[in-house]
Amino acid sequence: MGSITRSFANNIGSSGILLASAVTNATVEDVTSFSSASSASGGTLVLISTQTASSSATISFTSGLNSTYDEYIFKFINVRPATDSVQFQFNLSTDGGSNYNVTKTTTYFNAYHFEDDTDAALTYQSTYHLAQSTSDQPLVDAQGNGADESMVGSMSLFNPSSTTYVKHFISNCNRYFSGNASANNFVAGYGNTTSAVNAIRFQFSSGNIDDGIIKLYGVKKS
Repeated sequence: MGSITRSFANNIGSSGILLASAVTNATVEDVTSFSSASSASGGTLVLISTQTASSSATISFTSGLNSTYDEYIFKFINVRPATDSVQFQFNLSTDGGSNYNVTKTTTYFNAYHFEDDTDAALTYQSTYHLAQSTSDQPLVDAQGNGADESMVGSMSLFNPSSTTYVKHFISNCNRYFSGNASANNFVAGYGNTTSAVNAIRFQFSSGNIDDGIIKLYGVKKS
């Protein structure tokens, strides 16, 4: 075995993958530098907290929303209600969670497709949008509670600590709903307040959150 081959072999782990020490600025031709990445944060997302539902009335984040990041992302993982055909919804707070009543103006549309292929459509849902309302904003509707039914997705909340701008959010969720169909829900809008938003609450329109995980991430500033 030649010295070059032997040197290369020494940098391969037992699984056949190059070791991290094998790749440097000096070992890859024409590359001047590699940007650093943190294994804890995934490079751009920093995990702030994780909450797991277990017959929970609500899941609230009353810390972690501050001026550290300009964008916060909530990840919904297999969230399932105890009650059939209910809405998964949220509201914002400017007083640390004492009250969830921020005025909101929003839009809501979805694309759906039934398992038996009998119907599919893209529709605007005026039932679930808000116009200067303090009510909870639905992110999905008619969520089923069957053993194999759940909803997943994410929601971004932008610059919640601003005392100049309203608080924009964008959400995209997919659900297995009570009519045996897949529905992809798109919701966006803003909390119409220039006060800092520092807490958020998630819940179903009726009954508990039977199970599921919600993760809060901060997006690193460039």
